[in-house]
Amino acid sequence: MINTKKQKLRNKAIRLVYILCCLPFGLASASSGTTYIENPESYRARLDTLKPGDHLQLLPGEYHHGLPLHHLYGTEKARITISGPLNAPHAVFIGRTGQNTISITNSSYITIRNLSLDGRNLPVDGVKCGGHASWAHHITLDGLRIYGHNNNQQTVGISTKCTAWHWIIRNNVITGAGTGLYLGNSDGGYPFIAGLIEYNLITDTRGYNLQIKHQQPHAIFPGMPRGINKTIIRHNVFSKAQGGSKQEMARPNVLVGHWPLTGPRSNDQYVIYGNLFYQNPNESLFQGEGNIALYNNIFVNNFGDAVRIQPHNHMPRSIHIFHNTILAANTGIVLYPGESNPLYARWIKGNAVFASIPLIGGIHEDNIVDQYKAAENYLVRPFAPLGQINLALLPNKQPNISPDTADYQHHTKWNSDFDGALSKKRFGAYGYDKTPQWTPVLEIKQQSSTP
Repeated sequence: MINTKKQKLRNKAIRLVYILCCLPFGLASASSGTTYIENPESYRARLDTLKPGDHLQLLPGEYHHGLPLHHLYGTEKARITISGPLNAPHAVFIGRTGQNTISITNSSYITIRNLSLDGRNLPVDGVKCGGHASWAHHITLDGLRIYGHNNNQQTVGISTKCTAWHWIIRNNVITGAGTGLYLGNSDGGYPFIAGLIEYNLITDTRGYNLQIKHQQPHAIFPGMPRGINKTIIRHNVFSKAQGGSKQEMARPNVLVGHWPLTGPRSNDQYVIYGNLFYQNPNESLFQGEGNIALYNNIFVNNFGDAVRIQPHNHMPRSIHIFHNTILAANTGIVLYPGESNPLYARWIKGNAVFASIPLIGGIHEDNIVDQYKAAENYLVRPFAPLGQINLALLPNKQPNISPDTADYQHHTKWNSDFDGALSKKRFGAYGYDKTPQWTPVLEIKQQSSTP
C-alpha cells in the first residue's frame, strides 16, 4: 500500500511538472481546442473524445495499447495533435502481436509528433493506414523514432494501404526496418498523392528505405486533389550501408513507380532534390519510372550503381536529371528508352558524374564525367569517410561556362544547391567556390541557413 501511494504521488508530480512546462502552448491553443495531458493508463479513453483543435500530450512512459486513429477528424484551421516529449524520457509505444502500433483509418487533419515506436521485432508495422475502401488525408508524421521493425522485409516503419493525399512525413528516424516507407498498395491501388517527404533519416533497412508504388485508376473520394500534383521528396538521408537483403531480395534505397497511365493525375510528377543517397552493396541507390525531376542530390555508392531510370511496372515518361553529384563504382546514370511521346522529354544536364560507366542513354549535355577513381582529381575529398567527405568541385575544375538553365526554371528550388544556397552557375550538387554547410553524415540533414 505504501509503495502504491508513493507511485501515485510520483505520477502526480510528473504530471504537474509536465503541465507547467506545456502551459504556454496550452494557453496559446485554448481558443481553438483543449490540451489534455494523459499517461499510459488514461490516454485510450481520451482518443475518442478529441475534437478539432484539441492537443493530446502524452507523458513519458511505455504505451502498450497502440494508437488507433479511426474516424477522427480535425479541420484545416484546427488540426488534432497527438504528441510526446521532444527529449528523453520519451513516450514509447510498444509493438503488439497482430496489431499495428499506430493505425489510421478514415481520418483527416491530424498531426502525430515526437513519439517512439518500438516494434520489438514483431511482424507489425509502426504506422499503417489501411482498411477496405479507406482513406486518410492531411496527416502529418513529425519527429517519430521508429526502431525494432526488422522481423522480415515486409515489416514496415510507415505504410499507407489506403488512399492517402497531402501527407507530410518529416523529421522521422527509421532504423533497421524491413522496409522504411512503403506508400501505396502492391497492386497499384490505394495511391499516395501530393505528399511531402522531407528531412527524414532512414538507414539499414532490409528492403527499400522508401518505395512509392505505381498507381492504377482508383476510387475518387471527396476532397481529393485535382489537376497536376507533385509528390516532393527532399533533404532526406537514405542509407543502406548495412543490413540490406541480397540476391533476389535486394532492393534499391529508393524506388518510385509510375502515375496512372491515363486520365486524372497521369501527368503528376515526383520532385526529388537535396537528398543524400548513400551506399547499397547489392542494388542501385535510386530507381524510378513515370514523370521524375531529380536534381541537387548527392549519390555515393562505393559498391555499385547510382541512378537507374527503367521500367518496373511501366515505362519512363518525362525525366529531368540535373545538378547531381554522383560517385559510383559501377554505373552513374542509366536512362532506358521510355514511352514514345513528344511531350515526354528525357535529358541529363549539368551533373558531375564519376563512375566506371558514367552515363547510358537519354540526351546528355554539359555534364562533367570521368571514371570513378578519377573523382579525386575533381572533388575536394570524395573518398573520405562520412563527416569528412567533401564532394564540391575543386576550384580549378569548375568550368568557366554558364549552362543554359531554361529547362530547369519551372522546377522548385532549381537554382538552389544541395545545401539550399542560391547558386545558378554550377555543375553537380554544389555551387562554385562554396564550402558545404552540412557535411554528409547519417543524421537528419540540417536545414539551410541561407534563404
